[in-house]
Amino acid sequence: MEKRYFTIGMAGHIDHGKTSLTKALTNIDTDRLKEEKERQISIELGFAPLYEDQEIQISVIDVPGHERFIRQMIAGVAGIDLVVLVVAADEGVMPQTREHLEILKFLGIKNGIVAITKIDRVDEDFIELVRDDILTELTGTVFEDAPFVLVDSLSKKGITELKELIIDTLKQQDMRDAKGAFRLPIDQVFTVKGQGTVVRGTVYEGTVEEGQLLKIMPKGLEVRARQIQVHHKPAAKAYAGQRAAINLSGVSKEELERGDVLVSTEHFIVTKVVDVAIHVVDKLEHLIKQRMPIKLHIGTTEVMGRIVFFDRNEVKQENGEILCQLRLDEEILAKRGDRFILRRPSPQETIGGGWVIDPRGNKYRFGSQTIEDLKKKQAGSPKERITAALMEAKSLTLSELLKQTSLDEAVLKEQLRDEEFVLYNGKEYTLTLFIREIEEDLIDRLQEYHLQHPMKAGENKAELLQAMQKRYPKGLLDFVIENRIANHVFNRKEQFVSLADFVPHVPKNWAKRTENLLAELQRDQLKTRSLKDYFSSAGIPDSVAMDLKRFLEEQGLIVMLDEQVAYYGTVFHEAVEKLRSGTGSEFEVGEAKEVLGLSRKYMIPFLEKLDALGLTKRVENQRVWK
Repeated sequence: MEKRYFTIGMAGHIDHGKTSLTKALTNIDTDRLKEEKERQISIELGFAPLYEDQEIQISVIDVPGHERFIRQMIAGVAGIDLVVLVVAADEGVMPQTREHLEILKFLGIKNGIVAITKIDRVDEDFIELVRDDILTELTGTVFEDAPFVLVDSLSKKGITELKELIIDTLKQQDMRDAKGAFRLPIDQVFTVKGQGTVVRGTVYEGTVEEGQLLKIMPKGLEVRARQIQVHHKPAAKAYAGQRAAINLSGVSKEELERGDVLVSTEHFIVTKVVDVAIHVVDKLEHLIKQRMPIKLHIGTTEVMGRIVFFDRNEVKQENGEILCQLRLDEEILAKRGDRFILRRPSPQETIGGGWVIDPRGNKYRFGSQTIEDLKKKQAGSPKERITAALMEAKSLTLSELLKQTSLDEAVLKEQLRDEEFVLYNGKEYTLTLFIREIEEDLIDRLQEYHLQHPMKAGENKAELLQAMQKRYPKGLLDFVIENRIANHVFNRKEQFVSLADFVPHVPKNWAKRTENLLAELQRDQLKTRSLKDYFSSAGIPDSVAMDLKRFLEEQGLIVMLDEQVAYYGTVFHEAVEKLRSGTGSEFEVGEAKEVLGLSRKYMIPFLEKLDALGLTKRVENQRVWK
């Protein structure tokens, strides 16, 4: 069974015991800042390993509870798979408890456990009152059926039961997508002496491995993952659902910030205009007005912008979904389905949240037609959903498409018969669009290669694949190349790929000098000088000589006896026939010298060349014709 990785979050009101509970579960104090120790509240996100076996690995995020630290709270819960909602027995549900519940709902987090902490401070009757209070607050939320656990972090009551419940719950849950493109929203940036820049975050999807080339988006900075750590232990890879610290080369700490996103591909969309579906909080304190400034929290990114409605000018109270648009002041990285939170910058409050319908929003007219168009886009036809998934990943298997499109298997297979989709390698799908795009790119690249290297048979296929692998999957590139070779668009000679109509040739500016070189080589027959002398005599520089030598040899115009001595092609083959007709089935060096009239200086390399070509075989002091 493939190992699965999860991150859980501790959420709840300030001073309800989240950090103490985390410590009781993990034996790690996640309050690390001096200010946190002094004020006894969590300011930054705290992390700790909870549990690991051969089947599963679980990490914990301790989320700040104070309303001033709501930004860090959102950054933390945006990457979690299960929430432990912490409520103190001596206080019950408080304002931040309710706000955290709203945020968890908007972020689409469905799995939860309620931990009633500090139970040693109150009697059992009071605990029952608190429990009823919590049940009332949870009614109508995704947590209304969440299990309750009574715990006390100091005496360790209920800690074992809570830990076992977390493990059992997650063992029945699917982990995040580890097969898609790697994405890690950065929530911490720091330096380690002697190592350089390190970023930390929760891997949203995909995997990353040491040495991998990555991008910092939306800045577009190229970096390399020098080292990876998971909970302070070196790791060759980090997987979706894991907390990871990645040591990056090629970038300084000052160039990065929380909210940047580390990705493995450029195919993620960077945008400033996003079509969204939102819900507002149950109790709005103030009106939400058309084009009102908002603060968007998506992943670990926090950015200002404005909300644009197409069917209203304000929102007083709304229980249903609102289709609208966010126009942002700065670029963000986003994809369809990403969850987010909206807050009012002043006075500060959470006003709603939702999910991204289309990260590539345009300007639309106010009116019902735009709402209808957004509804269609929101629903997305099966074909549109398949196309969107392939546009992002370039290539997906059937199981990956089922997961990313949420389509019924029969519907998906029916749609995949469309000519816009191509099955290759017997198991992966791509778009016809990409096949054409890759072919055009290959043609452009080979044309440029032939222009730069007219004497070479073509570009080495391995180098061609490596050069284009940053943009397309290797298997897809290989499929297009082989397919176009079969269809005579490309030609292959050994490992070299060329355009079908390309013929290797000597460039015009060296053609005459090459003719002179060959004429001189032909004139000298079997008693030639070093080939380097001929190049020098013909006025051909060293920068051209190597490619020209390879070309002349591949075309059969010259035959190299060794690294220095060459014969004109026709002269060599005539000499071979003369020797064959002048000897029997076997012959010695002396006989060959008499037939060809050559000294030992030329004769030995000549005979060794015959052996190398498989024309003769040396048996003790004799050569045997094959």
